[in-house]
Amino acid sequence: MKKTDYQKESKTDLQKALTQKREALANFRFGISGSRTKNVKEGRSTRRDIARILTALKRQA
Repeated sequence: MKKTDYQKESKTDLQKALTQKREALANFRFGISGSRTKNVKEGRSTRRDIARILTALKRQA
C-alpha cells in the first residue's frame, strides 16, 4: 500500500495490518533460513510497509 492509503485508515485497522505484516516478516525470515523463499525483495518491502504503518499510527496519536 502507499503512504496515503495508510493515512486514511483507522487506528484499529492499522494495528491489525501491523500484526499481519509482522507475521508475514517472521514467516519470510523462517522461509529464508530454510531456503524456501524465492523472492528476497519481499523482506525489504514488508519492513518498509511496517515502517509506514508505524509512522501513520504515530501521526494519529
